[in-house]
Amino acid sequence: MLSLAALAFLLSMVLTLAARRMLRRRARRYPLDAPQRFHVGQVPRVGGLGVLAGWLLALAALPLLQWVDLAGNIDSDRIHLWKWTAMLLPAVAGGVVEDLTQRLPARWRLLLTLSSGLLAWALLGVAVPRLDFAWLDGWWRAWPALGVALAVLAVAGLPHAFNIIDGYNGLAGVMAIVVCLALAHVAQQVGDRELASLAVALAAATGGFLVWNYPRGLIFAGDAGAYVWGLLIAVISLLLVQRHPIVSPWFPLLLLIYPVWETLFSMYRKWVRGDSPGMADALHLHQLIYRRVVSSVLDEDEARNMLKRNNRTAPYLWGFIALSVAPALLFWRFSGVLLAFCVLFAASYVAAYLALVRFKVPRVFRSSRM
Repeated sequence: MLSLAALAFLLSMVLTLAARRMLRRRARRYPLDAPQRFHVGQVPRVGGLGVLAGWLLALAALPLLQWVDLAGNIDSDRIHLWKWTAMLLPAVAGGVVEDLTQRLPARWRLLLTLSSGLLAWALLGVAVPRLDFAWLDGWWRAWPALGVALAVLAVAGLPHAFNIIDGYNGLAGVMAIVVCLALAHVAQQVGDRELASLAVALAAATGGFLVWNYPRGLIFAGDAGAYVWGLLIAVISLLLVQRHPIVSPWFPLLLLIYPVWETLFSMYRKWVRGDSPGMADALHLHQLIYRRVVSSVLDEDEARNMLKRNNRTAPYLWGFIALSVAPALLFWRFSGVLLAFCVLFAASYVAAYLALVRFKVPRVFRSSRM
């Protein structure tokens, strides 16, 4: 599996740079007054193409790696790469169009990710088979359509959750790597080397992208990158739970609770204000940390000043991510414990958010101030 990871990393690193050079002039200028803009200059948002290409080509090369005896313990025939590619196609194509033109309406992007969610069910059979609570599971099994609907909703929604947290260099990319490695670890524990290889290849391809994204900010993942991460991680998570009853269905939720809760909380606060949930704003947790926690940088060059502050934001959130990933890895079989940690994370998020809104920086941030 190390050979697969090395190949995915190298391919993604090279192809991300190639995409940056070839599409830099074709990408439309990102609006200077966009509320989620925290950089100076025109940075191409096509990094997702490099991640996708590195992941796909590395997995397509599995038979060759097996031929030279570098991946003999992975059954490439069980992966069905064409099904994964077909599932990704609608949403990622829409993401590329948006990254290059900035003109694809939010409702169309939502419909395209929903199409990918339906394809995940039709081609890969994703569903949520159980909730691991006796008083619910009998009723849940009696209505299997509920499990399918929840799975499609998860696959359609997670790409947008990743898109929301993809606001600063290294934030969404590191989140994707950590989650993929956690999924690969549990997949290895239950003997599913095929799902583990899918997750490891995605983590490695993301690492190739981060070579150019963090800390230099030479390229962004864009909508296409967020959709690649969200779709693949959602489907890998669902299949892991489906194939192996020992894995709690709450394990992937705790792994991904940060982007999921960020999305749900953002929808709620916009609804309270009477705004559309699809309207972009600058009030997400990572944006508040950028404004009210990260120290200002003294640099005569405005672009370098903003880049340095941008790069200092993600590490705060990496620590926040660890608060959910660590217990998820420790208790991946125990649904009650996982659900309790989900509730604890949500409460901690709301407390931190309200403190930042009221200009009361939490002690955990003050003590690690950069």
